[in-house]
Amino acid sequence: MIEVQGRYVTFTPPSGAAYLMGDFTDWDEAPLPTTRPMTIEFPQGAYVEYAFLDANQQPMADSTNPQKPKNPWYDYHRSVTLPHNTFEAPPRPHTFRGKVSGHSIDSYVFERQRAYYVYEPPTPSVATLYVQDGEAFYHKLQLHEVVDALLEQEVIRPICLVLLEPHARTSEYWFNERYEAFLLEEMLPTVERFYGVTPERGLWGASLGGLVSAWLAWRNPHLFTKVATQSGCFTADPQGSNYYHDPEWLTQQFAASARRPLRLYVETGQIEWLLAPNRRFAAMLADKGYPHSYQERPSGHNWATWEQGLVSGLTYLFGM
Repeated sequence: MIEVQGRYVTFTPPSGAAYLMGDFTDWDEAPLPTTRPMTIEFPQGAYVEYAFLDANQQPMADSTNPQKPKNPWYDYHRSVTLPHNTFEAPPRPHTFRGKVSGHSIDSYVFERQRAYYVYEPPTPSVATLYVQDGEAFYHKLQLHEVVDALLEQEVIRPICLVLLEPHARTSEYWFNERYEAFLLEEMLPTVERFYGVTPERGLWGASLGGLVSAWLAWRNPHLFTKVATQSGCFTADPQGSNYYHDPEWLTQQFAASARRPLRLYVETGQIEWLLAPNRRFAAMLADKGYPHSYQERPSGHNWATWEQGLVSGLTYLFGM
């Protein structure tokens, strides 16, 4: 059971629960022992996702709370929204005027077929945006519809979306030069052969997808000039073993190298374990003079947080 009073949430564990976890504990990385009601303070208007663990640290849902996240990572996740929350559903077009096509490519780099989607705006594109975890951004957040709505409102310039789906997500997004070769040597030529070359290219991703997007742009600023990273895993290290605890290697590389011609949108949740690394990454961008926008939301490492960043990220990178 949960009780909400302003910024405070009291979690009363159900029968059999021994631990509480959520974005505020890095989920099962540091669960909180709980055999009695526990009160936690959150930012004003916070959106919180959580679950319990039994004595064997097996996950269990809060049977007293029917509120499931809109796009849960797991079925046992539950959510609670505090008073004064300002989250809004992103806009949808009155009439969808773009076009979405599904494709596959035989990758010699990965020696297997890869699927992807392409969204074409109703007018010629000025930029092509390559989106990591494209299946989720397409189906969960309907990124293509948000773009179409912003075009309808004349808020952004027309952009083409290439929504890419990984097979081995962690290894591909962890500073993987094979993934870089796949993108540069296979995807870019294929997309540009069929959809044309645009004046600009960009990269977008969340979590490890945000990390690899920033890394790829840092290595290839002659190809990519716009980057959006949502809850980027800036604790990853190329030689590391656990990307939640490694040194902030990419931030160090940005700081030590000459400023690239990049424009970046950076956001994170205020109750997730990656808050401080994202703040340090944004501070480094400010110190180096990178044009950037940094946003924090009263929520965690989840699709609800990232959905809230679609409009602001697209507007900052591709606004009129």
